[in-house]
Amino acid sequence: MDRTTTPDPATSPPDPYAIALLRGGDRAAVTVAVLALHLRGAVDAGRPGTVRRTGPRAAGAVRHPLEKAVRTGLYRPAGPRELPGRAVVRRALAGMRDELVAARLLRTLPPGRTRAARRILADLREHRPMPAERAGPHGLVEEEVLLTVALHGGRALTALLPRFARDSGLTGPGALADEGLFPFGRGGGVRAVAFHGDDTGRAADGGGSGGGAHGGHHHGGFHGGHDFGGGCGGGGFD
Repeated sequence: MDRTTTPDPATSPPDPYAIALLRGGDRAAVTVAVLALHLRGAVDAGRPGTVRRTGPRAAGAVRHPLEKAVRTGLYRPAGPRELPGRAVVRRALAGMRDELVAARLLRTLPPGRTRAARRILADLREHRPMPAERAGPHGLVEEEVLLTVALHGGRALTALLPRFARDSGLTGPGALADEGLFPFGRGGGVRAVAFHGDDTGRAADGGGSGGGAHGGHHHGGFHGGHDFGGGCGGGGFD
């Protein structure tokens, strides 16, 4: 199934995609989807500062509606600023925001996170601190990698998968295609960004209209070893 029932935040916390959206907005949620697809071999860094598909979709590579939208949106490589604005990704993000409003984790007036959302983020951060620099994903199952990046953004991504973070433009200066340096680097669609945040969660709570929390994610182990090159600092696709 592409979509599951939104869990009650009082009994079940949102998934990493919704956590990222609550912390840092649309681009943070898309970062987690890109990372999930990369861990399963469905996307990789393309030309500098872009993400691309790696070939035909393998069975089980896509496990969440936002992942499906991101992979569909990569009909051609995209930089981190462009991808959230592609139509299929915008629609998936709007659906997530709608579900987060329904779950009372986002509000529309004034736009921003609710008290319940702030409490969830604080509780999760307390039990899942920032990883050490260049920690790598050793010993972490996929869901733990995704949740850590959802909570801490680009700094966590750089610590866990520095080479992919750098080459894909998800952190650091990156995003060269979005500066018009490569053909097809810029999209023509209207970009819809719900709100902007930072890696610490001290985001400006500009809201949107809610997003979903989806269950049923894979908890299998992640086997690293291919992505421990030196990273570069934050920014980019948080």
